[in-house]
Amino acid sequence: MTQRTVLVVLFEGVQSLDVTGPLEVFHGAAHAVGDPAAGYDVRTASLDGGPVRTSSGLRLVPDTDLASAPVPHTLVVPGGDGNHHEDDPLTRWLAAHGPRAERLVSVCTGAMLLARAGLLDGRRVTTHWAFCDRLAREHPAVTVDPDPIFVRDGNVATSAGVTSGIDLALALVEEDHGREAALTIARYLVVFLRRPGNQAQFSAQLAAQTASRSPLREVQRWVSEHPGGDLSVEALAERARLSPRHFARAFRAETGTTPGRYVDRVRVEHARRLLEETPDGIEEISRSCGYGTPEAMRRAFVRTLGTPPADYRRRFRPAP
Repeated sequence: MTQRTVLVVLFEGVQSLDVTGPLEVFHGAAHAVGDPAAGYDVRTASLDGGPVRTSSGLRLVPDTDLASAPVPHTLVVPGGDGNHHEDDPLTRWLAAHGPRAERLVSVCTGAMLLARAGLLDGRRVTTHWAFCDRLAREHPAVTVDPDPIFVRDGNVATSAGVTSGIDLALALVEEDHGREAALTIARYLVVFLRRPGNQAQFSAQLAAQTASRSPLREVQRWVSEHPGGDLSVEALAERARLSPRHFARAFRAETGTTPGRYVDRVRVEHARRLLEETPDGIEEISRSCGYGTPEAMRRAFVRTLGTPPADYRRRFRPAP
């Protein structure tokens, strides 16, 4: 195994966790692999080599300036409220030097910087959910997927908000050094190596808005607490004391999603937790989550997570 270089770009207003999360993961690889020479040579660089202040006020001192930094194997571009103008020096540096890296990685709104540098055209990417619409609107040549926590498209890897940078970095370590190395790092950082890249950025309850009217909020709570119950539109409408048609229209207007889609998300989320955290069989889980049959749950998992339940459990349930 050979050592890979990782260069993390710093700028004024950078999000500190976007930097330190992946940095800690890559730094832990040498210990996890058991060979310092086979880990990562991680360096940070700002445009002029001077210190930068993060969006939270933390002062970071880079190792070097971007002009002096060697061409890295992996170039990491974090997000933040910093210098994101169309024709700023950092954008020009990325446009000139980004294609030379073997792997391009963005964390959170770092995808906006890569897009402005023209490095995401023709790619499928993601970013923080609050900026997905803006990224798609400003860069129509980029395919923006707002749901996953990270996306791989060729040698370009983009992640959603803040902590998803850790998930992506662990996935890259697993790709480079194997699953055991990634697990060792995850255990040391006290995080779970269990979130697949196509897992939704947030839970069903957070993905949907909270209804303003009390009967609809009660329905949302009921769905979350009774995923195996009768969650048809007719049953939920009766609980809200509305006609099915009025209920469906009001639910979508107040939550931003249909009752059926909300129920689907809650059931997948509940089944996923049971697969990760319990020894229950897939048939038992499918019944308790309201699917009725393992085949119905399998279709829901493939549609939502891109993997069947059995494969999901094998990959994401922690070892005993």
